[in-house]
Amino acid sequence: MTSKQRAYLKSLAMTMDPILQIGKSGVQPEVTEAVAEALAARELIKIHVLQNCMDDIRGIAEILAERTHSQVVQVIGRKIVLYKQGKDEKKKIILP
Repeated sequence: MTSKQRAYLKSLAMTMDPILQIGKSGVQPEVTEAVAEALAARELIKIHVLQNCMDDIRGIAEILAERTHSQVVQVIGRKIVLYKQGKDEKKKIILP
């Protein structure tokens, strides 16, 4: 992913609300499944890591990206933005 593509995805994610939350239990298989399903439906998702989660946020992002075969667009504060190119041509985000 080029820096121009990453910047474009960041701009799209800026207006999005987080659709998933990760709590004190961290990255469980159920969380990974939910992230994979959300990526299949939307391509670009924002995740909020709650205050009671003691794990490293950057580490959580890398683990989720690895398990779901997606890319980390951004980790800012307690928010993670992930992108995975979808298969449905109608919903596809056109990257510059």
